[in-house]
Amino acid sequence: MGMDLWLTLAVLAGAVYLFVTEKLPADVVALLVLASLMVLGLVSPGEALSGFSSQATITVAAMFVLSAGLQRSGALQGLGELLSRIRSGWLLALVMMSLIALVSGFVNNTAALAVLLPLVLAATAANRLPASKFLIPLSYAAQFGGVCTLIGTSTNLLVHSLAQQSGREGFGLFEFAPLGIIFVGVGLVYLMLARRFLLPDLGVAELDTEGHGGLYLTELVVPEKSPAIGKQARELLQREKIEKKPDDDTTAAPPAPSGPTVVLLDVIRRGGRTAPASRTELQPGDRLLLRGEWKQIETLRKRFKLRHDRVAADLEGDADAERLHAEVMVAPGSPLIGHSIAGMRLGHLYRMRVHGFQRQRALLRRPIDHIPLTVGDILLVDASESSLDGLRNDPGLVVLDERPQVRVDWRNAIISTLVLLSVVGAAATGWLPIVGAAILGSIALVVLRCLQPDEAYQAVDWRVVMLLAGVLPMGIALERSGGAAWVAQNGIGMISDWGPVVTLSVVYLLTAIMTEVMSNNAAAVLLVPVAIAAAESLGVDAKPFLVAVAFAASTSFATPVGYQTNAMVYAAGGYRFADFLRIGLPLNLIFWIMATALIPRFFPF
Repeated sequence: MGMDLWLTLAVLAGAVYLFVTEKLPADVVALLVLASLMVLGLVSPGEALSGFSSQATITVAAMFVLSAGLQRSGALQGLGELLSRIRSGWLLALVMMSLIALVSGFVNNTAALAVLLPLVLAATAANRLPASKFLIPLSYAAQFGGVCTLIGTSTNLLVHSLAQQSGREGFGLFEFAPLGIIFVGVGLVYLMLARRFLLPDLGVAELDTEGHGGLYLTELVVPEKSPAIGKQARELLQREKIEKKPDDDTTAAPPAPSGPTVVLLDVIRRGGRTAPASRTELQPGDRLLLRGEWKQIETLRKRFKLRHDRVAADLEGDADAERLHAEVMVAPGSPLIGHSIAGMRLGHLYRMRVHGFQRQRALLRRPIDHIPLTVGDILLVDASESSLDGLRNDPGLVVLDERPQVRVDWRNAIISTLVLLSVVGAAATGWLPIVGAAILGSIALVVLRCLQPDEAYQAVDWRVVMLLAGVLPMGIALERSGGAAWVAQNGIGMISDWGPVVTLSVVYLLTAIMTEVMSNNAAAVLLVPVAIAAAESLGVDAKPFLVAVAFAASTSFATPVGYQTNAMVYAAGGYRFADFLRIGLPLNLIFWIMATALIPRFFPF
């Protein structure tokens, strides 16, 4: 083992550690890997930067733009509104999953989920169905629908690019389709049966402004003349019946429910000083940091005449405009990720106030305007209808309410659909390479005014682009230094005597496990060189092993953090971590067995 091999393995180990622990964002880790490989001389500067000119990177960026054309035109909304007309629960589940599986073969699956998620929530609420029985299946269907085409997921394109980079033949646009359609069919049958027994029934969402589920973190201010002044903070949380009095602010406040109570986390004094919540006598201007169900928080607020901090008077806008409460989720690719509400001046940016904050299964204890946002965070906002319209048009946010969505712009919807079909047709017939067709399609959307240039740039999830560009040089370094061959020989070599089928099964399983704990693209770029080296050691074609990596890395079912679509439904559905494990692990095992049996039939060794 030479020095280059040791250094490559050291960089690989560091990358795996950072990807799994998430001490740094995945795109930052990828760029750190790129820089380390270049500084250590393991790749040349040109090779280190080759990821930015890779077909996979450019195609993924262009596909984001093509997806945005459909999303902004309202074409997907028009398709999704059909869901609201379905009254039967099993039929709604079947149509919902089939629809997103079909769309995800050609449109970025996170964009498709962002459009359909509020529509599914509205449909389940209108038909008195528990949303928790539908959202995980929606996420899973978006994933296994994407494996059917080369452009369905960025992982497929990445594996294709790495195969070509190693001097091998890549994949055709629909080469995955015969195998992928079988996976879709089996996945749909499993979810139709398992969703009834393995997913929790968390009740039906109400169609009023009080129907916000889950535990919210919020801040309430003690104003002058509040009944809370002079009381011990803990006295506020004592369960006492609230008498209804005419013309009193507590009239609409029902008695505290017998379920989970509101928890007073801290009392924040003027100047930001924190006082103990258990023995602090409240004063005017104190801020109460609370966590609990929204109905109970509202009961407490009305009883003691507390108020939400107005922050800035100019956010009120038209005094006569109706104020609405809505749940807004942070979507993948949002520019808000990693920034706080205060740091982004969110209220002024979107003309709204954030009243509550929810992060699933996270025990946060700090002012909500100072919490760095991440994918799946839900903000309970107070805004006018016009402000909510602006939020709905922002691809970085998903409005999770039952109100009507954006109207379909039929001109742009038809043009966007025709452009996407033209891109697919040009690539499928071989008239243009997929990267060239995708670039021309993106340009066409701008020239035909379906997207403004700024909207096209904003549509690209640059974190994914940076991740792809940053991790591609690792494949070069692993192959050149012999690191991939060493890992294959010492890691997978012990089972190579059992033949290529068993080796393929191990490659799929290893990729699936890594995908559950790190970025799917990172798992793919680390396993592709190992898969190729394993095939070479067996003297067989590498394509079946590449397909195994692509499929395993594109389907993450057992954890809510393995794939972005899972993170989106995690908080929206009120799920626990164990819910994903309960229904997702059997599906992972089914797909593993199917891959072991079917991949060699469709892609012979």
